[in-house]
Amino acid sequence: MAIDDKTPAWRHQVTLFDREEMTIDGVLSLGSYDEKEIVMETEQGMLIVKGEGLNIKQLNLDKSNVIVDGLVKSISYDDVVHAKKGLLERFLK
Repeated sequence: MAIDDKTPAWRHQVTLFDREEMTIDGVLSLGSYDEKEIVMETEQGMLIVKGEGLNIKQLNLDKSNVIVDGLVKSISYDDVVHAKKGLLERFLK
């Protein structure tokens, strides 16, 4: 929400609680995800979340909001667009 004319209408924010629950605002789309890695496009670039037992608890792209639970081990941004991994690529990993 814009506070004044100089403030943009979107806002990218990441909030992490005890490394077990994370709220991400400003999400444009959800890429690949599994229990060890979630890749999403945000207002600030590609966001990669790595951990154990990751689960998308809530997804609302209309409000640009995602809630993830599980043990978060790393959060990083990447400018490269990640394609969904194929079945063969997952086995060869």
